[in-house]
Amino acid sequence: MEQTHLKGLGIAALGVLFILPDALLVKITSVEPVIFLFWRGLMLASSFLLISAVRYRGRLVGEIRKCGLKGLYCAVAFSLSTLGFVMGMKNTAAGNVLVILNMAPMIAALIAWAIWKETLPWRTWVVIIVCVAGATLMAISEWGRGDPIGLIMAGVAATALATNLNVARSKPEADMSVMLIFGAALVAVVAAMLGGAVIPSTRDLLFIALLCLVFLPVSSILIQTAPRYIPAAEVSLMLLMETVFGSLLVWIFLGEVPPEMSFVGGTIVFTALAVHGWLEVRRYRKSRKVSFY
Repeated sequence: MEQTHLKGLGIAALGVLFILPDALLVKITSVEPVIFLFWRGLMLASSFLLISAVRYRGRLVGEIRKCGLKGLYCAVAFSLSTLGFVMGMKNTAAGNVLVILNMAPMIAALIAWAIWKETLPWRTWVVIIVCVAGATLMAISEWGRGDPIGLIMAGVAATALATNLNVARSKPEADMSVMLIFGAALVAVVAAMLGGAVIPSTRDLLFIALLCLVFLPVSSILIQTAPRYIPAAEVSLMLLMETVFGSLLVWIFLGEVPPEMSFVGGTIVFTALAVHGWLEVRRYRKSRKVSFY
């Protein structure tokens, strides 16, 4: 059990590592949000299809069917979280969006408790509360920068992410990552209907391709897979690292300087997650010693 839990944390952490440039590459492009969403959805759908086809070969259709109606929900939720994230990034400060996304662990934990009666250890609740407190400090210092619609869309993204991971967690025998193909395709279809099927500049297309053909496919599949091994709230908790390092990358490359309280909040989030990871590794090592003897 401890080994499975540690495996889930490792998968989620690796997924977060690949998603770190997301905020920077979204902000660095100069295209309209619907154009960005169209190419993001189209490229991601192609990448997910290729990766899934290589992984499952002739069994891909069977894996998709195994996901059932819950898989369809995960696909729709993924598209909503993508739409919310990009629209948020294009309409308000990166810190605002990442901070609101920090509420996903709390939302995920409450949904898991209310619907699936899944409880978390007290230590995980402590980490969630501490991280949300750190995120709140970052929110207070950045609040009011940008269009309010960006904050609303960030809230949609956080809720969709939390529900997606919970539904994936409720059916661990199915690999919900294959449903990302349809979620990304839905993003492209919606964006095309809104006029996003336009070829951007070569510069912007290269940045979008770097993000959607390299970083995001690997990250999304890992994050969508992690709930098979650990609670959705813990997967969301690992995603808080993007708040710290995502904002840092935007600051370094684009000069969007975070206020002082953002550094304080970011330090709290990073420290809490580092301690949480260290304790989990320590517990795993102790359990191995006990089983050995």
